[in-house]
Amino acid sequence: MDLLLWRHAEAEDGEDDLKRRLTERGERQAKRMAGWLRERLPKETRIIVSPAIRTQQTAQALDLPFETHRRIGPDACVSELIAASGWPDASGSVLIVGHQPGLGHLASLLLAGQEADWSIKKGALWWLSNRLRRGDTQTVLRAMVPVEILE
Repeated sequence: MDLLLWRHAEAEDGEDDLKRRLTERGERQAKRMAGWLRERLPKETRIIVSPAIRTQQTAQALDLPFETHRRIGPDACVSELIAASGWPDASGSVLIVGHQPGLGHLASLLLAGQEADWSIKKGALWWLSNRLRRGDTQTVLRAMVPVEILE
């Protein structure tokens, strides 16, 4: 299984966290990363997105169908992200468009074996794979793409 973690692009400040929209810079970030992803995203990738406006706008830049999951909102914990994605047993690939700190906690758990405060920058993508090697299950970091290198 491949698991892609895409943090929403830069968003405006605001009182109502779920209604915060992308800034103009955030819209450019989302388009750049979406362009990079479209060239590499495995076919039949399931895309799941937080209900927050900024994550919805980020995902819309891909111009592909996606599902909205309430349990992967701004306050999502690692167990909710794992359950929504089906990690590690789902077939194919899953792209989560979500938030910090949940995405960073998930990446640290899968790569280092414990939750830690790892930071995934706004607009960045982390691509993880699950594989079996010599009878052991391993998580492999296939790519970490900060949006700044695409600008």
